[in-house]
Amino acid sequence: METFSIRDLRERTGDLVRTAESGHLSVVAKHGHPIFVAVPLDEHVLSQGITVALACRLFADNALSLGKAARMANIPIESFIECLGGMGISAVNYAVEELDHELELLAL
Repeated sequence: METFSIRDLRERTGDLVRTAESGHLSVVAKHGHPIFVAVPLDEHVLSQGITVALACRLFADNALSLGKAARMANIPIESFIECLGGMGISAVNYAVEELDHELELLAL
């Protein structure tokens, strides 16, 4: 998630638009304090609503845990995981080494 200042809105509008077009959230801040979040308007926002789509994006950006994102979306975790899958976002984010360790434990 990229942060833009109020000044950036005047000087880097193109960057903000490109960030949104690539599907990423942006925070706009004034004097270092967040004022609003720019959310890309895509089919997920239109079909699922802003709350669910925003929760999914915040989860994907590692700003929220799975449980907190599901609570923000106000849906059960199972339903939230389905929403993530629909957006192509993995609900599990293992480092390769951690996954290898987990697989070794399962093999015992």
